Amino acid sequence: MSVINLAAVLATFTEPWAPRTVATINDYDVRVAKGLGDEFTRHSHPETDELFLVLTGKLTIRMDAGDVDLEPGDLYVVPRGVDHQPVSPDGAEVLLIEPTATVNTGDTPSEFTQRRIVLAAPDQPEA
Repeated sequence: MSVINLAAVLATFTEPWAPRTVATINDYDVRVAKGLGDEFTRHSHPETDELFLVLTGKLTIRMDAGDVDLEPGDLYVVPRGVDHQPVSPDGAEVLLIEPTATVNTGDTPSEFTQRRIVLAAPDQPEA
């Protein structure tokens, strides 16, 4: 396993709401994503919790029970089965931890649904 510089990884892409897997821990992916705007799909993950850690910017997670506002260094876990919608009007960079098979739009496919993108180690091809 190589050292992974998250800022360097985040500098390699611009697409919002398109997570990149930077590492795996057992059956979990460590992903980074850029959030921008407030149009991302409202969804849930019926089988798993989802961890959000804001690296830069501000992210709000809209939920029926109330919004959760996150700033750099803030971490929040959305419980399994809870409908949520991450939004970031001014942009945010986020680290996510979730099972490898988790689809970014959960149980609500949309134009924001992304295939799993695994960043290759320096000496390995992309998966």
